[in-house]
Amino acid sequence: MTGTVLVTGASGFAGSHLVQLLATRGPVTAWTRSTPPLEIANLATWKQVDLLDRSAVRKSILELRPEAVYHCAGSPHVSTSWADTTLPLASNVMATHHLLESLGAAGGGARVLIPGSAMVYAPSDSAIAESHPVHPASPYALSKLAQELLALQAMVEDRVEVVVARAFNHTGPRQTADFAAPSFARQIALIERGEQAPVMKVGNLAAQRDLTDVRDMVRAYVALMEKGASGDIYNVASGTPRPIQSVLDGLLARSKVSVRVDADPERMRPHDIPILAGDATRLRNATGWIPEISFERMLEDLLDYWRFRAG
Repeated sequence: MTGTVLVTGASGFAGSHLVQLLATRGPVTAWTRSTPPLEIANLATWKQVDLLDRSAVRKSILELRPEAVYHCAGSPHVSTSWADTTLPLASNVMATHHLLESLGAAGGGARVLIPGSAMVYAPSDSAIAESHPVHPASPYALSKLAQELLALQAMVEDRVEVVVARAFNHTGPRQTADFAAPSFARQIALIERGEQAPVMKVGNLAAQRDLTDVRDMVRAYVALMEKGASGDIYNVASGTPRPIQSVLDGLLARSKVSVRVDADPERMRPHDIPILAGDATRLRNATGWIPEISFERMLEDLLDYWRFRAG
């Protein structure tokens, strides 16, 4: 891509890592509703845009006229979607509608990468391919499936090219402690600093998840922007399911202090999928992408991130 590149949700978890990667290739325009992380503040042209403000989105798109759009903005939380069903529907569906509609009004022709979610799939005991039935089991998953369908319809109505990346679980630096792996890492860091009693609160450790480092995840997004077929859906996954217990064990093995682990009922989801693993053959065939960052390095970098940040 040689034209203007836009990343929405650019100060968020995946968005911020995507900005870092794209900035090595050329200028990036970054939309956010919050202050960007200090380490990437100088890597892009930043603009505060509320994607729920239809007129503001249209005005900004008409001014920018991007050629490539990575739409990373949205609500990422499965657990909190049960308490507030309006948030994921607004953030993942209406915001996407405003963006795509505005791209159409600007003349179309843009290419858009939609980071979808593997949570749209029906449960399976084996690695899931893109042909597997969908059966969203949470308000969050429902909103992500609706986002996909809306985006694919925009190819006709708004004359944009759309590629959907169904992301399986990923973690790494900057992911909030609302998720299991960074929650473990943050608690270990707090215990090491003497800011928390040596007791860790955890949720369901038996669930198995296909974990990819976020830096590998955004490499896949860029590869799909460049080589993915418009209108197609691609899983992004390592293909290796791991029990959450193994994530905890790996982080505890790197702890400098002894930690007791206690189950916390408040951290249990009302509907938790036992196994979620992806088959990324279609992605590999289209782009050559494979994960480069090992499970061990992923855990080390995640723990170091929380050790060197406050709170």
